[in-house]
Amino acid sequence: MTDESMAALAFRRARRDDLEAIVGLLANDPLGSTREDIGPAMNPRYGEAFAAIDRDPNQLLVVAESAGAVIGCLQLSFIPGLSRLGMWRGQIEGVRVAGDRRGEGVGRALFAWAIDACRRRGCGLVQLTTDKSRPDAHRFYEALGFRASHEGYKLPL
Repeated sequence: MTDESMAALAFRRARRDDLEAIVGLLANDPLGSTREDIGPAMNPRYGEAFAAIDRDPNQLLVVAESAGAVIGCLQLSFIPGLSRLGMWRGQIEGVRVAGDRRGEGVGRALFAWAIDACRRRGCGLVQLTTDKSRPDAHRFYEALGFRASHEGYKLPL
């Protein structure tokens, strides 16, 4: 990413009017295309989820914006815990960058912003999960300094 395009990149808390763009980003990859509903009308469940995230002080839905367009997003959860002497954790989920903007450094800049937000909130570590079928994402996270130190499990309900 050039210095000029980096200067034009802004990160902010998502607004309700960003929801269509965010859902579009979530659906625009092989896994997301099978999980998201991008029908002609916005599924009301997205609005309900947005409202719950927006009113929770330990949740932050963030967008990356360039020239007035949403080109990336992630959800950042701040998790209190008793382990590690009561340490807070930052959990990063739902990371997406617009397909035509990948490889420009948007993801790297978005992560730098999110990690700094975790530091400002007093988190002692930042964690994320990633699907095992995403080797490019694994390489990206490792290049940022993340280590695959734990095995994750999920139970669909």
